[in-house]
Amino acid sequence: MNGVNKTLFIPLYGKALVSKKGIILRDEKAEQIWESEQFPLKGKSKSKWLAYFMSMRSAVFDEWTKDQLAQNPNGVVMHLGCGLDSRVERVGCALPWYDIDFESVIAQRKRYYSETENYKMLAFDITDTRFLDEIAPTSHAIVVMEGVSMYIENETLAQTLSAICDKFSTVSILVDCYTPFGAKMSKIKNPVKEVGVNKVYGVKSPQTLLNGELTFVKEHSLTPNKLIEQLNGCEKFIFKTLYAGSISKKIYKLYEYKK
Repeated sequence: MNGVNKTLFIPLYGKALVSKKGIILRDEKAEQIWESEQFPLKGKSKSKWLAYFMSMRSAVFDEWTKDQLAQNPNGVVMHLGCGLDSRVERVGCALPWYDIDFESVIAQRKRYYSETENYKMLAFDITDTRFLDEIAPTSHAIVVMEGVSMYIENETLAQTLSAICDKFSTVSILVDCYTPFGAKMSKIKNPVKEVGVNKVYGVKSPQTLLNGELTFVKEHSLTPNKLIEQLNGCEKFIFKTLYAGSISKKIYKLYEYKK
């Protein structure tokens, strides 16, 4: 795996950690995979604070995905840059679901997940939009993009979203992004550097990714209070200050779009 691919172990560790603690996110699959892989994370990438943040982010994506599934019972789900994440199991999806990532990631993923009639794993760089040829034809697509946009240049990311819009009549998208300030700050302090990633990209505003078909719906919180409240008193205070305060909100955003 290259550096970008190795970043998948950071959220995997975080979800395994909180799952064992019984807070934020229940993810037995993450526990199982982490126990098996034992990837040698170190430093900031194995911080419990980052684990809490990553897990809250995943919990927000899970809740949004469940809402979209309820609203669009005849669509398909595309999880772009899925890594080893078990979202398809956590949300209990009955729709066609496609987990899409680099060939080396999917090869690793197939050690822990099995395809079914409704669940497929596609080995593609998500900027190679030929993956869309493998998606079952339907009118609506639910698109989950967690922890991937910061590794793709804005123009290329917008082209990927445009290709998705061209294929489907209606689309719902949730994507987390660095701001330009966040991308700049990452040169100083960013856990992904510890797995070999030295270049990330920021999105100036939600309008940056609009393509004439997409509409910006709203910005979501990455750290909802209901999840922060699951931490203990001391941890709650520190987390609110470091990861849910005004500085954090200048670094990281979570945008919802629709067509």
